[in-house]
Amino acid sequence: MPINYDELMAMKAIGQNYAYTDREVMLYAYGIGMGADPMDEKELAFVNEATAGPRPLKVVPTFASVAAWGAGPGDMKLNRVLVVDGERDITFHKPLATAAKITADSSVLAVSDKGKGAVIRHQTILRDEGGAPLATLVASRFARGDGGFGGPSGGIPDPHPVPSRAPDRSVEISTRPDQALIYRLCGDRNPLHSDPEFARRAGFPRPILHGMCTYGLTCRAVLQTYADYDASAFRQHAARFSSPVFPGETVTVDLWKDGDVISFEARVKERNVTVIKNGKTVLG
Repeated sequence: MPINYDELMAMKAIGQNYAYTDREVMLYAYGIGMGADPMDEKELAFVNEATAGPRPLKVVPTFASVAAWGAGPGDMKLNRVLVVDGERDITFHKPLATAAKITADSSVLAVSDKGKGAVIRHQTILRDEGGAPLATLVASRFARGDGGFGGPSGGIPDPHPVPSRAPDRSVEISTRPDQALIYRLCGDRNPLHSDPEFARRAGFPRPILHGMCTYGLTCRAVLQTYADYDASAFRQHAARFSSPVFPGETVTVDLWKDGDVISFEARVKERNVTVIKNGKTVLG
């Protein structure tokens, strides 16, 4: 069934209720590879609750992407096999607690007809129990089989320009062959990341790593380089997904620092393929 533009633009869901504990916080950090070295105390702070001494559990900023997993405007009736993440942009209003009850307000921002495919941008605002905003998540999904419905072709913001100079710093992050099987426990159980046959039907030789896991890897790169593992320093983290990562590959994140703005891109070392473009982190 083709996209009904007016119906899709009108979709919203207000006051969706969610809760999470330190278990979900630690699982997410482990899902993006933190704690691989159990003696690295800076990363251990994100995957191990304090049992003695003044070392409280920290929350990875991009945990906001799974804190209310499943929140959204509703069923968009897209061809799930052909839907991939396009962009993600999170604005952080205040640090997330290690456990909380939260609500989520979701709405569709734009639907762009790209001919064969369509780009849908939607927003979710996470709020604490008092209604104060915690984070605003803007997602862009590319529905590769749902275009041609006669809608507008614009409505997509211009990407963040990455500096043309050589990167100021580069970070290599290894992924595990079973990384997608771990990360999917954070909520995204799309079989594209776990079922070889489903992945082949979607056009991939084997299951791919979640785009949002790669997004989390870029957050790790900024955390360890320019944020000194201070999660509260993050004001925004945005990126465009350009190509998939296969579990087991090494992701090289190139970073540029200009004041409080960190630009970044990521590529797979083994194949020299860019997987994240136009990345932007704002620290404060």
